[in-house]
Order: sequence, then structure tokens, then C-alpha cells
Amino acid sequence: MKTANSNGPASHLTYAGLFDRVKAIIIDSLVVVLALYIVSDVLQLFDAVPTIIRSSIFLLLFALYEPLMTSFFGGTLGHKTLGLSVKSEINHKMNIPIHKALLRCLVKYLLGWISLLSISLSPQNLAIHDHLSGSVVLVDE
Repeated sequence: MKTANSNGPASHLTYAGLFDRVKAIIIDSLVVVLALYIVSDVLQLFDAVPTIIRSSIFLLLFALYEPLMTSFFGGTLGHKTLGLSVKSEINHKMNIPIHKALLRCLVKYLLGWISLLSISLSPQNLAIHDHLSGSVVLVDE
């Protein structure tokens, strides 16, 4: 974790570090797997659900969990469990809009660990996906 410098109004902010962000990813992975398991069980209750429907539901759940949670609630269940929030880099009180949350998630999935490991290069612990989406991950106060 890093705190912002004392120059300006952002001095009270604490930026989430790599370890907390990795823990959030692990929690979110478990949440998505559990959700997929539950959806699979529910779909078993119906006769002959077409594969395209099953695949679409699973893909949407996997692809939209993080961007929707980030945009509407300021973070995923993993973030919230650890007391973290994903906020706008410009206005730390605002969630990022859905289009930026989708971009953030896409870049995060495409670059994987490379994006996360880049946080050590930034005073605000920004990963590549944070830079591109205009987001910061903060420790809630």
C-alpha cells in the first residue's frame, strides 16, 4: 500500500498494493466459479437447454461480473471483502463508467500478470489496466 503525497487534497488516500489486489482476484475467481456451479445446477432443472444458451450464460457471467460490479458498486466482491474500491482516477469518490470498466477488465484479462506486476512502477500502484481506464484501486477508509 502506498499513500498519496501531502501535496493537495488526495493526501489521505491509500492505494491498494499488489498483494491485496491478488487476494481480491482469488476471491473473485472463487465467486465466479461458485456462480457458474449454481447456474449449472439451475439449468439442470430444465429439459434440453441448448448448448448455445448455456455457453452464452456462462460467457456473460464470466465476462460481465467484474465490469458490472466495478461500475455499479465500485468494486467486486473480492474488492469489497478486502476493503478496497475501484474509483475514477480524476474523482476518487466516483465509480468508473461501464465502458471504462469493460476496457479495464478486457485489458486485465488480455495482459494478465503483466498488467498487475506493472503497479510497482507507479506511485499510485496503477496497473496497465488502471492507466488505460482512468481508475485507481483504493483502500477504503
